[in-house]
Amino acid sequence: MKKVLSDKDFERIDKVKNSGEIPKHIAIIMDGNGRWAKQKGLPRVAGHRQGIKTVREIVEACANLGVEFLTLYTFSTENWQRPKTEVSTLMRLIVKSLKDETDQLHKNNIRLTSIGNSEMLPKEVREELDEAFEKTRKNTKMTLNLALSYSGRWELTSAIKEISADVKNGKMKIENIDEKLISSYLNTSEMPDPELLIRSGGEMRISNFLLWQIAYSEIFVTDVLWPKFKTLNLIEAIVEFQSRERRFGLVSEQIGKDHKKIRKDEKLST
Repeated sequence: MKKVLSDKDFERIDKVKNSGEIPKHIAIIMDGNGRWAKQKGLPRVAGHRQGIKTVREIVEACANLGVEFLTLYTFSTENWQRPKTEVSTLMRLIVKSLKDETDQLHKNNIRLTSIGNSEMLPKEVREELDEAFEKTRKNTKMTLNLALSYSGRWELTSAIKEISADVKNGKMKIENIDEKLISSYLNTSEMPDPELLIRSGGEMRISNFLLWQIAYSEIFVTDVLWPKFKTLNLIEAIVEFQSRERRFGLVSEQIGKDHKKIRKDEKLST
């Protein structure tokens, strides 16, 4: 992960950091690789390769913004149904990316983790992931969390099975089951819920991603396809996040009189 941010990007980052709260946890549905490639008359794999370049930039931008957790929807359980040639190509790209990027992640003090059904991943992918996890496990600047072979329904189903087994084995009582306990059985138990969910590519759906965790996430959808998504687009999403009043079921008066929506044009200049 060579430095890819421009001086203007760093100026924007400093400005948005000084203008309001930066989400501790950002989750991104990286959509549009295939459409980007099709628009250019290229094979779908070209879009995935270009999408990896975007990942490099956004990881660096988030680390400089002070984001603590960045979760990227990398490969869903539904993606296994894609043509075998595309799936095998994606797996090879994941392996290559891990080999190419782990040293730089470590150098930048970024920890790598993943969520999802890792048993479905090819052995080579699991081995590369394990090496990257071990090398970066003590890093503290930011956690880059890859959702690989993941879906929200799979995660909730797995949690329900585990909880049921623990109740059956006498490890807990049904009365002990509450939201906090359910969260502790999820893949994301060691991280806060995302405050901001970003989706590139313009589609207006969640696509089975972090269904429990995004209950109160602010959602930002952009028409920009993932291979063209830049630091400016990330900052636009954060500026929008900073302008919203997060009530969590309350009314404005309960939140406090001090909350003021900040005009976007005071925060961001292109």
